[in-house]
Amino acid sequence: MSIAPNTKVRMFGSLHTIRRRRGQEPFAELYIPAEGCTGLDLAKELDLPLDKIEGVFINNFARSLEELIQPGDRVAFISTGVPGPHRYSLSTHSVFKCSGE
Repeated sequence: MSIAPNTKVRMFGSLHTIRRRRGQEPFAELYIPAEGCTGLDLAKELDLPLDKIEGVFINNFARSLEELIQPGDRVAFISTGVPGPHRYSLSTHSVFKCSGE
């Protein structure tokens, strides 16, 4: 028996490009169990390069990869290298760490 997907995940920046180069869509629909999973677990399941991930948006809020994702959440992985001014407009400056900060 197959388990139906219940969560949409998008990849932005270089993660989008990496997926396209692999012949994959820059989005995925996955099954998240009732107890949830971390952003890190989800990134590993999607075979995303962890060194290219700065953080994850969960339901439009910037979060760390340790944050728990629940079934039905809206999820988007953000790649490293977001320019400084955009970090503030996206509210990622206080959540994600940038090299040199």
